[in-house]
Amino acid sequence: MARRSSRTFWHRFLPIGLLLLSAGCGGSGATPELVWGKRGVQAGELVKPRAIAIGPDDRVYLVDMTARIQAFDRNGKYLDVTWQPPDFRNGRPSGLSVDAKGNVIVSDSHYNCVRVYSPGGELRRTVGDEPGRLSYVSDALCDKAGNFYVSEFGDNQRISKFDPDGKFLTCWGTPGSELGQFARIRAMTLGPDGNLYVADACNHRIQVFTTDGAFILAFGTAGTEPGELSYPYDVACSAGKTPYVYVCESGNSRVQKFTLDGQSLGTWGGNGRAPGQLCNPWALAVDSRGRVHVVDSLNDRVQRIDF
Repeated sequence: MARRSSRTFWHRFLPIGLLLLSAGCGGSGATPELVWGKRGVQAGELVKPRAIAIGPDDRVYLVDMTARIQAFDRNGKYLDVTWQPPDFRNGRPSGLSVDAKGNVIVSDSHYNCVRVYSPGGELRRTVGDEPGRLSYVSDALCDKAGNFYVSEFGDNQRISKFDPDGKFLTCWGTPGSELGQFARIRAMTLGPDGNLYVADACNHRIQVFTTDGAFILAFGTAGTEPGELSYPYDVACSAGKTPYVYVCESGNSRVQKFTLDGQSLGTWGGNGRAPGQLCNPWALAVDSRGRVHVVDSLNDRVQRIDF
């Protein structure tokens, strides 16, 4: 009887949860499409994953607190690819992205530079490694023309732009809470509109700029309600007919969905350990099918949602 009762419950209520999720109103009870990851230091295991990137072929890259960059397929299958930066005694990388050619861009935060690797982990180049050029590098990405955008916090609260050869072009940002200022940039993404979306974590907002640094708009204020944010640690965009902005909130342990102009369309998650709940999530990425992969950091796992 107990077994039949359990099946009846999920038959009745799982479709409702999935409907709420697809409508952008998931909440803590909505069921993820997929949950994967196991805590450990063996190949394919994770120890507090802190950044994610998805390549053109939906290959998923994760970096964790062991400083390992590991590759998985879109369903969480380990692809027998692991590497580490040359040194990580000072600290671990905190940002990942993938360029148009599939190269993996690693923000080697405590070594004040950006390292570019092949999909198999071969170091191809380093950007910004001249003494004194960069401070704590939180994130880096590359546009279709090959220009690099590098965010920093600590000594510098700014975004720097470099040409494909690594030559400095411009920078913008100063410490503060006014528009165009930053308090701990955690991550960036290039939107389908060609603009740069920036997770301004300690100001609890997303700021949007052109790729030359002209301010466009900001959205989000500190809080727990829809449209409000608490320590946004990552931002990603989908690129379908109707593109969206997804924000990973470490403070609220949730993902929030926005239009490109900052209108909230709902939240997913909530603090906890069960599937559909998150604990101190640090990052997210969107695959080619528009599904969101959430790095559930203190649960040592990834959850995939169709949100």
